[in-house]
Amino acid sequence: MLLLSRFLVTRLGEDWIFLVLLGITMALVSWTMDYASAKSLQAYKWIHGELRGNIPLQYLAWVLYPLMFIIFSSIFCHLVSPQAIGSGIPELKTILRGVVLKEYLTLKAFIAKVIGLTAALGSGMPVGKEGPFVHIASICAAVLSRFMSFFSGVYQNPYCYTDILTVGCAVGVGCCFGTPLGGVLFSIEVTSTYFAVRNYWRGYFAATFSAFIFRVLSVFNKDAVTITALFRTNFRMDFPFDLQELPAFAIIGISCGFLGAFFVYLNRQVVLLMRRPNAMTRFLTNHRLIFPAVVTLIIATLTFPPGFGQFMAGELMPRECINSLFDNFTWTKISGSPPPVGLGLSAAWLHHDVSVFVILLLFFIMKFWMSAVATTMPIPSGAFMPVFILGAAFGRLVGEVMATLFPHGIVFDGILYRIIPGGYAVIGAAALTGAVTHTVSTAVICFELTGQISHILPMMVAVILANMVAQGLQPSLYDSIIQVKKLPYLPELGFGHMSQYNIFVEDIMVRKVNFISSQSTYREVKLLLDSSSLKSIPLVDSKGKTLTVGLILTVGTNEVEYKMRKAKFYFKLCNYCCHIHTIQAWEEAEMDKPMEIDEIRVDPSPFQLVERTSLHKTHTLFSLLGLSHAYVTSIGKLVGVVALKEVGSKICFCCCCFSPKLKLSMINVIWNQDLRSKYNSHSSMSKNLNLLKCTSFLLSVLTMVEKTVHLLYFY
Repeated sequence: MLLLSRFLVTRLGEDWIFLVLLGITMALVSWTMDYASAKSLQAYKWIHGELRGNIPLQYLAWVLYPLMFIIFSSIFCHLVSPQAIGSGIPELKTILRGVVLKEYLTLKAFIAKVIGLTAALGSGMPVGKEGPFVHIASICAAVLSRFMSFFSGVYQNPYCYTDILTVGCAVGVGCCFGTPLGGVLFSIEVTSTYFAVRNYWRGYFAATFSAFIFRVLSVFNKDAVTITALFRTNFRMDFPFDLQELPAFAIIGISCGFLGAFFVYLNRQVVLLMRRPNAMTRFLTNHRLIFPAVVTLIIATLTFPPGFGQFMAGELMPRECINSLFDNFTWTKISGSPPPVGLGLSAAWLHHDVSVFVILLLFFIMKFWMSAVATTMPIPSGAFMPVFILGAAFGRLVGEVMATLFPHGIVFDGILYRIIPGGYAVIGAAALTGAVTHTVSTAVICFELTGQISHILPMMVAVILANMVAQGLQPSLYDSIIQVKKLPYLPELGFGHMSQYNIFVEDIMVRKVNFISSQSTYREVKLLLDSSSLKSIPLVDSKGKTLTVGLILTVGTNEVEYKMRKAKFYFKLCNYCCHIHTIQAWEEAEMDKPMEIDEIRVDPSPFQLVERTSLHKTHTLFSLLGLSHAYVTSIGKLVGVVALKEVGSKICFCCCCFSPKLKLSMINVIWNQDLRSKYNSHSSMSKNLNLLKCTSFLLSVLTMVEKTVHLLYFY
């Protein structure tokens, strides 16, 4: 049977089988989660409708229902796998960077993430699916790769493992909403600094196959008549917008850039507030369920439809909000009049005593801080869908303002064309999500979600402008989480700075390097292992560093310790049998003997740099190859070592174009990592941290002042 399986795998191609299995599995998981959460939300609204007329019971049901799901999600994830909490994309960025994070790609994390995310989505809270689902798909890809390794050994290769996780990220985004094209591009932008083109076809094939199965299952369940877009729109195609509307679209993009940066800032401040060492945080740490319970209670109370929720469309669930915001009606024209036929869910945005503008503004303001706070709860949650809804609401608000300013439409070439507020909503959704995530592929995702590309030009303008503004103010939401969690990740190198070409490895490397030679004794190696936490040790051919070394070899410390234990075992056996020497005397004699290098597994080609390698090239190599450290040689001599920390801190110091707050946060990431120094001399560099922060801040202020003076002089 095993031979037959291997024959089929060889004939059909292990890549195709793996991608098909991954696509089918993730389509089933995604559809099951959507089905369960949709039924939960239907039950939520049914209970609310059945209790109409009894306000106290209605409020009790409206609050307790999501509270039950959120508490269950928090407890389940905490007990099964705490790694399932949060988005998962920041951790995947770190893993794809080459850092090993334990328990993040295990079956326990998969189960906790799927069940916890389904419960969170079924609660109706403003949390998203896309980020956690990328984590779920990556776990599935990792587990399937272990299964495929029984048939093909190529899946045991660490480089192949990285390619597999990249494909998993693409499938996660593509299958989440049935958007394979935008999903692949989004996964590349979010998780990869450098992308291997050889994985392009794998990502597209798996994402397309998975999205197809996902939509077929919806048709099979009669959720849709045929395979179509998830939030299909029906904007006119002959003349969807006028060129005179482009300034309004540009305003949406610039405003979404500022709003996206503020959302990231607010989200980070909430997390930092919860991590601040004080009595409140210690209390919440000891009672983990209080924070999610309080947040859920406040949000549910404010969105209660008979209460304050009637002024912010509180009765609408997330997907209902998107469908209504994308409709073809102009709400300002039908406000105060009998609702037209086919208005449907959009009637929730109309109130007989309150203007549409007030309702949209209240919805945007309240949902803005609710989403920023809700995504910090200790449950599996993403921010893409809440931010998408916020952008749609903001775009709809601008569209309704334009429809009020031009009630009869815009005249072009003697023809009158009316304003389409729904088109503004689509553009706002793409722009705000692009600003928060620092991606432009959100435009492609919007095209696939709506099934129309009528607004391709204004959407691209808005998304690019939003990215320009947001990237100059704050890091992306995922990079911000990396900073808060202090994950080891290399910051991006600024574009166009000559300093990155004038700084070399010799300026930042650590010159005091612990090493061993072929003459090193077991005692010396033991002292070295006991005094540091090195995972690898450079091996030179002589203890004198002035002598020429051949290849810098990396000795696995596990083998060294094994040899030491083996020597001690043979000594005890010999002493037990012969009774010639005492244990202490024989052990001392063995410890002073040279270590047997020939019997230890050695890497003959560790990565090396020369002293005059520029910072730009060093950053490129570290990012491209996922290096954690590299040895520096000069004419074959070992002269130093440079690690991720030195490269990152120097980038933060030299790139003066960063805003002061971003630069200080980047420096904190590098210097406050939980992963401590790989080399003993690294710890001494922390004494200069305050000086580095002050100097970096002053340089940033001077740069900003200089740019302002130049700008004023120019005008």
